[in-house]
Amino acid sequence: MTTELADKTILVTGTTSGMGNYIATELAGRGATLLIHGRDQAKLERTAQDIQRKTGNNHIRMYLADFASLRSVKDMGDAIAAAEPKLDVLINNAGIGGGRPFSGREISQDGYELRFAVNYLAPYVLTHTLLSLMKKSAPSRIVNVASAGQQPIDFANVMLEQGYGQARAYMQSKLAIIMMTFDLADELVGTSVTVNALHPATFMNTKMVRQSFIPPTSTVRSGAEPTIRLAIAPELQGITGRYFDQTHESHANSQAYDHVAREELRMITERLVQEAIRK
Repeated sequence: MTTELADKTILVTGTTSGMGNYIATELAGRGATLLIHGRDQAKLERTAQDIQRKTGNNHIRMYLADFASLRSVKDMGDAIAAAEPKLDVLINNAGIGGGRPFSGREISQDGYELRFAVNYLAPYVLTHTLLSLMKKSAPSRIVNVASAGQQPIDFANVMLEQGYGQARAYMQSKLAIIMMTFDLADELVGTSVTVNALHPATFMNTKMVRQSFIPPTSTVRSGAEPTIRLAIAPELQGITGRYFDQTHESHANSQAYDHVAREELRMITERLVQEAIRK
């Protein structure tokens, strides 16, 4: 273990497998105080033990939440805000892929289309719950893991009750988190909290890809390294409101730059979040 990141506290969501696990292990190996997230307590404990064994880093704390429940996500965010003195980096990595081909429409515990809920609404809730802590910790960074697969949102059919498809649901959710990134960057101007999104890599060798019966074409490492770069690279200090394709700044789907569409998404999001958390 090195001490390169000894002064940093970093939260990585979705750390019990795949790219999130690789990122968490790498950051722990550089000395960061690591906050790890999962939805299964036993698996989360095994992950913490494994990272400690590999890196020698004992500064690892566990937080539990099921991202299919926005109340669970809000409770986790509140717990982190209450327990942690600072948060330098939030990496919103947790998510689900396109699903098994030909499987039916799935819904979250709150009754929302599952991919929209887990890949977009959950990180929206977590990020906004932690904003005060991140402002106090500034300069700080938010990294949203998105995808090159993006599809415009039909605001009359956000829950995809008509024309449902797993790939469509996934791509809509990933565009939504990019739209959130751009909005939040505008909101955070002057706070020294930056927020960027990226497509980490295409069809990495992860459980998510394998469950979709897609042959992997890249490694977990190839996606983790660009994500880590956005989180800690000195040359990216102050860079905000951007979308990257791995290490290169790129252009997202045109709907992400439509201020009217982003405003509509914000309004829908706030309504859905409030309804779920009030339950």
